[in-house]
Amino acid sequence: MHDAPPPRRGVGCRRGWRRSKPHAARSGWGVTACVRGQHARAARTPQARCAGAPRCRVRGWYDAQRRVDSAASGLPRPAARHRAQRALLDGRRARRAALPALPRVPPLDPSAVADLRGVPFARSRGGGGERARARRELHGEPPALDPGLRAAVRGRARRDRGAAEPAAHDQPGALRARGRAHRHAGARVLRGARRRVDPALRARHRDGSMSERRAAISGIGQSQVGRRLGRDPMELTLDACLDAIADAGLDRRDIDGLATYPGGWFGPRGFSGPGIPELQDALRLNLSWYAGGPELPGQLGSVIEAITAVGAGLATHVLCFRTVWESTAQGAGGRSGIGASAGGDGAGFRASGILEWTLPYGAASAAVWIALYAQRHMHEYGTTREQLAQIALTARRNAARNPKAIYREPLTLDDYLAARMISTPFCLYDCDVPADGATAVVVSRADRVRDLRRPPLRVEAVGSALRGRPSWDQFEDLTTMAMRDAGAMLWQRTDLRPRHVDVAELYDGFSFLALAWIEALGFCARGEGGAFVEGGANIALEGELPLNTHGGQLSAGRLHGYGFLHEAALQLWGEGGARQVAGDPRVAVAAAGGGPLAGCLLLVRD
Repeated sequence: MHDAPPPRRGVGCRRGWRRSKPHAARSGWGVTACVRGQHARAARTPQARCAGAPRCRVRGWYDAQRRVDSAASGLPRPAARHRAQRALLDGRRARRAALPALPRVPPLDPSAVADLRGVPFARSRGGGGERARARRELHGEPPALDPGLRAAVRGRARRDRGAAEPAAHDQPGALRARGRAHRHAGARVLRGARRRVDPALRARHRDGSMSERRAAISGIGQSQVGRRLGRDPMELTLDACLDAIADAGLDRRDIDGLATYPGGWFGPRGFSGPGIPELQDALRLNLSWYAGGPELPGQLGSVIEAITAVGAGLATHVLCFRTVWESTAQGAGGRSGIGASAGGDGAGFRASGILEWTLPYGAASAAVWIALYAQRHMHEYGTTREQLAQIALTARRNAARNPKAIYREPLTLDDYLAARMISTPFCLYDCDVPADGATAVVVSRADRVRDLRRPPLRVEAVGSALRGRPSWDQFEDLTTMAMRDAGAMLWQRTDLRPRHVDVAELYDGFSFLALAWIEALGFCARGEGGAFVEGGANIALEGELPLNTHGGQLSAGRLHGYGFLHEAALQLWGEGGARQVAGDPRVAVAAAGGGPLAGCLLLVRD
């Protein structure tokens, strides 16, 4: 034992320790000095300290005493952690980690040393705001990718970025790594990130793993359609739903799913019919899955939800329905406009959401908001009202062959140009017609409808993306809308291309929306929609792209999206009657929505 005076209470060093200069290591262990630089203690005994350095009376005596006691007992001495000591390999600390006093380590046998592997360090080159640093590969971690192979993979990723074809190393469901600034410091095998795929990383899927390909349209139904029918909305809904179930060759007991848009009791009077609970009770359905609501990718979003549910195995046959009775509500004075309360007098109304910013300027409806997009398109690309008129004129010609259409009398260009303006550049004939009616569609598992009376319509792909701002007036490109993203997504999920489409049923709540969908789906180049529809030849029944063969919402009636899917199915089954597209159409696209709402489907008859 070494003699040393007992330390005074409260005296000692309370900072971390660091190794001193090499000249003080003559005792064999080196000397550590207090961070403050005022004290020093020997790392082995109190006598083995640097000459002239005063002893740290608390730490020095006790540390030396413990080392001597441990050596005498023959037991390994536990390393004492100083309160300010930092963890080993703690790269986040600004100062070097302090080292505790270590016992002497006996030299290893040379054969044992040869079997030990060092900790390899791979020097990274800083990039994208990342500081160059050494990456540690700890024991048990998988080896990093060979540097040469890693460079080759990066090279392929650069070549394939933004291309329509997938990169050579792409796997279904896998994600490419992002830039270095987004990676962890440690070298390891890249793990799939839990994030949305970057829009720039485009790949076409060629396998059958897409969930929509497990679904098919097996039946359709539609009620009476007209102006101010005065019929109960539930009555219209039951007519359409029972018609669709029978059309699919099913019984109501086969239906195990329900979907609707926008759900019951949403919006002004006449905008929606019965909701899920009312219809389930009326039909006495036993459901495995159901969904209904307004916040969806367009009016066909409920059908896309049903397709997803069927593809996931949550349901076998889903009945989708949409009911409107706006014409009757308007005729009875019961449909309140924007800014009115439930009582219709506007008392106590407080604008919220988008209306806070648009209502003070008189932009109180979609007619004004969509007109702004049309104006911008005309300014940027020279689109004219005469070109826009062809959407309405073509719809009227097709409606003349549809016995359910509301407006069937001829419409000329002069009639169009002479009509009263609603919201520049939209005139009366650029706006769809409020109507009463219900439409229903049955979405079934593709492997459960092969024995039905007619071939099912396979869902080849869906588009539901929204990558721009979810706003009616703040989209970054005011010449297009959310259909730009939905259309791009649709073609990323199939090998088919716009040239394969035989018939197009595109939403025309306002005439410009149909033109915007034509561009978004790639039937013409961006900004060339006006030239594509000019004269009406390309979009006629016998044209390159037969458009809205039933008359659309501009002439057949505002059935709010579902009418387009109903007509697409009729055309593919060859049941269009006098308006049937010639040439045995096999591929159809149905799209609905405007502003921040957009969804589309690609149907194929096998």
